[in-house]
Amino acid sequence: MPHEAISVFDIFKIGIGPSSSHTLGPWRAAQRFLGSLQKEKPIDSVKNVQVLLYGSLAKTGKGHGTDIAVQLGLSGDDPVTFEVGQITEKINSIKTEKKLLLNGVHAIDFDPGSHIHFLVTETLPYHPNALTFLAEYQDGEKMAETYYSIGGGFIKKEAEEETVNTSVQLPFPIDDANGLLHWCMMTGMSISEVVMENEAAWRNEPDVKSGILNIWQVMKECTYRGCHARGILPGGLSVKRRAADLNKTLLKDKTYADYASWVAAIREGGSDFKYILDWVSCFALAVNEENASFGRVVTAPTNGAAGVIPAVLQYFIIFCDGYKSDSIIQFLLTAAEIGSIFKKGATLSAAMGGCQAEIGVSSAMAAAALTECMGGTQRQCLMAAEIAMEHHLGLTCDPIGGLVQVPCIERNTMGAIKAITASQLALQSAPDFAKVSLDAVIKTMWDTAIDMNSKYKETSDGGLAVHIPISLSEC
Repeated sequence: MPHEAISVFDIFKIGIGPSSSHTLGPWRAAQRFLGSLQKEKPIDSVKNVQVLLYGSLAKTGKGHGTDIAVQLGLSGDDPVTFEVGQITEKINSIKTEKKLLLNGVHAIDFDPGSHIHFLVTETLPYHPNALTFLAEYQDGEKMAETYYSIGGGFIKKEAEEETVNTSVQLPFPIDDANGLLHWCMMTGMSISEVVMENEAAWRNEPDVKSGILNIWQVMKECTYRGCHARGILPGGLSVKRRAADLNKTLLKDKTYADYASWVAAIREGGSDFKYILDWVSCFALAVNEENASFGRVVTAPTNGAAGVIPAVLQYFIIFCDGYKSDSIIQFLLTAAEIGSIFKKGATLSAAMGGCQAEIGVSSAMAAAALTECMGGTQRQCLMAAEIAMEHHLGLTCDPIGGLVQVPCIERNTMGAIKAITASQLALQSAPDFAKVSLDAVIKTMWDTAIDMNSKYKETSDGGLAVHIPISLSEC
């Protein structure tokens, strides 16, 4: 079987909320389709474009912003750099004028209401998150491409569905947790050190470090922003943002001017268990409230689970004195490798595996990362990841109204707390006596995903989504 090389920067992607599979993935697919169009003929020869959304993308696409994402992607905008404050204005302009500037240069007739089709009764066999782009040129020639958004912002074109990235040869190829442990034992290196060596296949070490610190910078800014933003989340559920009020309550009358002084103010509050617990919840709430508001976040490994790793990392920085660049890099390198192993052995897609594939995986990633940074052995890191996922097995994805809000935002607080608990358990345990390995729990997660009823896989057809009476005024 060919080895799939996955970089840290494949697992951690800078983008825009609310969903990596329903927003970032379709956005990237639209960008790739633009590239295909331009390879065929000049972009100004395109007459019209239509988009077909299938399965989970159709059922929860409105709430997850899939229609918005494909319009921005077709417009040539990039999720890493596009100014989030301009989203509403641009989408309203397309809707009002019924014109879309293809790749930012060629105007075509485009009415989102009739050119984007939500095919809620149709699902393509390869993956529930499927979308097809149909284009017609001025000369009558037509072109179509189908893409699958397979979780965590990863996409596959239909003809590429069986391929993996084999072009990069890693010094330490890893397919599973046992393989990772093998290289750690052979070399004596920590997990993060093995990952850093592998990253050298793509870029030099200074670039890896600066890239990871840039990922952290986006996480940090998102958390800080979310802890100070009030209001009602968009989408019609009328969910009130809570992080800012919690932040104010916990800090009482303390004053601060920026992130550094904010951290200092938090530390002044001490290390009472309840106080720390409230802050971890606050950090996670803040990130996912930003995510639900189409804010800039880091897929970690998905947008719906984007708050877990920043919350645990903030906990480590503030309450474990981990505010050092090398420690932050170590944390994110370790977390990324665990996410990569889950992607190879199971899935990062809630539409394939329920929320165990999102919150469960992010919790496992954070648990392993925290364990290494707290001085744990390689075996203890893998044990922490296993414990975290073991207690997320079977977690369904049942977003109310198709929005990444209820229960998604609070689930990030649960995932963060479980990660810290899993790390503590592993650090106080002897892994040699563990009954369950990380590879075994990944296999179990995948078996559970296969057995799980499809209505619990990001469709809003089951669970809380059908038992909570709602009226979506804006959807």
